[in-house]
Amino acid sequence: MVGNEFDRHPIGWLLEKLGEFSLNEKGRKPKRVVKEQKEGYMLPYVNIKAFEKNLIDEYTDGEGCTICNENDFLMVWDGSRSGYVGRALYGAVGSTLVKINFPGINNLYAYYYLQSKYLEINTKAKGTGTPHVDPNILWNYQFPIAPIQEQRRIVEKIEELFSELDNGIETLKTIQQQLKIYRQSVLKWAFEGKLTNVQEIEPKRLYLEQVCEFITKGTTPSKDKLFQGTGEIPFIKVYNLTFGDELDFTIEPTFVSFETHTGFLKRSKVFPGDVLMNIVGPPLGKVSIVPNTYAEWNINQAIARFRCKDEMNNKFLMYFLLWEPTTIKLKNKSKATAGQINLTLQICREIEIPVYDYADQIKIVQEIESRLSICDKLEETIEHCMKQADLLRQSILKKAFEGKLVPQDPNDEPAELLLERIREERVEKSSKTSIKPKRSTK
Repeated sequence: MVGNEFDRHPIGWLLEKLGEFSLNEKGRKPKRVVKEQKEGYMLPYVNIKAFEKNLIDEYTDGEGCTICNENDFLMVWDGSRSGYVGRALYGAVGSTLVKINFPGINNLYAYYYLQSKYLEINTKAKGTGTPHVDPNILWNYQFPIAPIQEQRRIVEKIEELFSELDNGIETLKTIQQQLKIYRQSVLKWAFEGKLTNVQEIEPKRLYLEQVCEFITKGTTPSKDKLFQGTGEIPFIKVYNLTFGDELDFTIEPTFVSFETHTGFLKRSKVFPGDVLMNIVGPPLGKVSIVPNTYAEWNINQAIARFRCKDEMNNKFLMYFLLWEPTTIKLKNKSKATAGQINLTLQICREIEIPVYDYADQIKIVQEIESRLSICDKLEETIEHCMKQADLLRQSILKKAFEGKLVPQDPNDEPAELLLERIREERVEKSSKTSIKPKRSTK
């Protein structure tokens, strides 16, 4: 035991290394797997997909496999999610997972403890290629053992508080969905002329090729012509586009040289104020305006460029392209090939748009933005609340395992007696399964 750590816990609790009593076994890749259950292959293979999404898509005969049950829980041992822990489902444990069991300990109590350590385990994973859990960190954690009755009370309190948090998050998500509906309602009212007095005026309906200069798309040069992080000319990809307003070039910024920009990519130059829309999905419907942070930009082949003529306001066009009836028409005209949804430039050029006087377009944009700015502020508040909920969840777990979440009961059986039973049960279970925890998870 570690004295200064022990001082943070109530009298009557014990601290023991996880490796001293936990039972664990690394999963194995079965020799034989099939896609559908059939005679001799009835055992679900619990890979990462099955574990995280509860979707079984492979089955095995069980030969040489590590079997898990619903009362076990699993930890992701390899990959970017290493350290993530969740409740198991019956089947053969996948090769990137570890089955963990705590004889004598309330399983949910141990489960929540490991949840509280996920961030540390994940950020301190070993390996330069595929990261994996560092067993020296995991099995040397000083695990706080509370009396078994208190463990149950702690679990009940955690689940009560988590349930309240989950209900709050569901409410926030519902509001987010309602805001999306409201945004589309604002656009509907705008293009029906109901936000201004233009509803009394019948607008002209023109094709985009009539109100924009030559509509074109980008080109992608060879990989050796692309530079990550810094460079001369910013090169926009679909992931930089947003669903409205300026694009987001903080996401994996890519650049090309001025020579490439003015040579091989000269037809796909874009400038501040140009409207961009992705023509390869899913999803379709990402539309952004090029900002003035650079004087010139370039785009890849999955993006179309709309440069407005004097009679068309670029924000009016952007909001029209974001309007659901427009996106639905585009999706209906798109072609699906090899899992992709594609729009041709001809489809883009033949989009019909209502054309009001330029001054009326400005008024409509102002009315749209005055309403959508309220949505933006509400969404920022919701995002902040969700982040606070995550922090509160971690705070609950921290208090739980410091003995500060529920009151202690002097009538509880001492943890020393519980630990004695744990050791006896561990020896008994180890002798039956021949599991050696540290060796199996190197």
